[in-house]
Amino acid sequence: MSPADPTDLIELGRVTGTYGLRGWIKVHSDTQPRGHIAAYSQLLLYLASQWQPWQVAQGRVQGKYIILKLQHCDDCTQAEALIGARIAVTRTDLPELTAPGEYYWADLVGLTVCNLQGQSLGTVQHLLATGAQDVLVLSGTRERLIPFGWQKIVHQVDLAQGRLLVDWDEDF
Repeated sequence: MSPADPTDLIELGRVTGTYGLRGWIKVHSDTQPRGHIAAYSQLLLYLASQWQPWQVAQGRVQGKYIILKLQHCDDCTQAEALIGARIAVTRTDLPELTAPGEYYWADLVGLTVCNLQGQSLGTVQHLLATGAQDVLVLSGTRERLIPFGWQKIVHQVDLAQGRLLVDWDEDF
């Protein structure tokens, strides 16, 4: 894995703390399910203003945490230096999506959102996981929150055209 092109990176989470005395780190995971972040053999961590590759020696769900043991991170002092680091992988390391209506959040950010009447509602800034379903956060003339309800609200995702078509009233 090479950190050469930051535009090819997909952020998966961040380091939030240490676990024990032997260099394990606690990780906030944005993967679904959250434990999948531990399945990657190599991760990139954003440290000292650059992406740095790290080999994953072990990883697991530990209670409400995800914990990882990175190679060459052997004590709590080294692990503490990683707190706050963003975690990413390259796009080529992501599993292929096979089901219709499945998209990586990173692919939706930046898409223009239009309703069925052809009105532009804004641009996807990020997504929120609410438990019930994901929510698109749009910026435009005002901030909008639109549930990502496939086929009920979101009718089409056209990555090639950079557009998302939704059944959503402009006044909502």
